[in-house]
Amino acid sequence: MSLEIINDKNVEIFDALVKGVREYNAEILGAEESQPLTVVARDDAGNLIAGVSGRTIYQCFLIDVVWVHKGYRGSGLGRKVMELAEKQAIQRGCHSAQVDTLSFQGPVFYGKLGFKVVGTVEDFPAGHERYFLQKHYV
Repeated sequence: MSLEIINDKNVEIFDALVKGVREYNAEILGAEESQPLTVVARDDAGNLIAGVSGRTIYQCFLIDVVWVHKGYRGSGLGRKVMELAEKQAIQRGCHSAQVDTLSFQGPVFYGKLGFKVVGTVEDFPAGHERYFLQKHYV
């Protein structure tokens, strides 16, 4: 056996690790493919101004990223893209959604959308917290 430290992005190794986890999960939960789910908003010139991106799997919407351009924050646009994404997730059979955020990013925003904090990592990064949130649709 040998151990190796790799300091560069290696898609081949990453994909092999994910494949191994998915094979194990399928043994326990049954086979199910992750399905991407992204909703974006563009201005009249076609510029990306907001969006949410994640995936649905095992009846859950796993949110990877939510972003709203600085000029549109507080306008309700973030709520609109989230509501549309969640509507699609529900149509796919999802019963819940998960997201994580930092204390200076979006915990209040997600709270207004019905998400509840289910876990906290204190002092990550230093002086801030990382929150894990979940929302049940049923």
